[in-house]
Amino acid sequence: MEKSIETIWKEGFLKSDALVAPKLNDLYNQKSIDIVDKFRRMYKLNIIGLFLFALILLPVNIAVKIPYMGIPMFFLFIFIAVFGIKYKKKLDKIDKNLNSYQYLKTFDDWTKDMIQFNTKMSRFLYPYVFLSLVAGFWFGGFGGDIPGQDLVDSLLVNNPDMLLVFGTPLFVILGLLFGVAFFAFFGGRIGKWDLNLVYGRILRRLDSLLKDMEELRATN
Repeated sequence: MEKSIETIWKEGFLKSDALVAPKLNDLYNQKSIDIVDKFRRMYKLNIIGLFLFALILLPVNIAVKIPYMGIPMFFLFIFIAVFGIKYKKKLDKIDKNLNSYQYLKTFDDWTKDMIQFNTKMSRFLYPYVFLSLVAGFWFGGFGGDIPGQDLVDSLLVNNPDMLLVFGTPLFVILGLLFGVAFFAFFGGRIGKWDLNLVYGRILRRLDSLLKDMEELRATN
């Protein structure tokens, strides 16, 4: 009966003269390099995409008269891209001369650090996005009518006794506070979901390969 790759690999660990061990070492080395290289390409493309999206988003938002959303979002995407470059430099420093297991473990440590940072920042970024969206639709374009004020004026016609705080309906302020609190609380989970949507498949491959290698090392 043909031996499974796991059986052959274990024998390669146990027998120093096993001819298949070097071949399987090469196989695992290649798998490790392929996973990291694929992630690195995806990460680089995402950083470039963030810069391009920021450059396109700003003039488009000004053109459709929601600059108070476009300008904050422009700086947000630039901010994310800059930190992406910072983490990419750390990723590029991973030594390919390490053995496949150490190489993957180093990469795994990098991904966990990146995810942890993203989770922390998401608790602030998503409330920021929420407030930017509200500002864009509330204030409208430069120098024109303010849609938010027009809404308040129309509400006051039918509800002259409506409670205002600094000229803004109390329910609007409460809605803003609720929205900020909601996205601050769930921002970390949303950030993880976002990362999983983009990188989930390759990270699952990483976990699976590391698990296989650790099991094989444990049987040695």
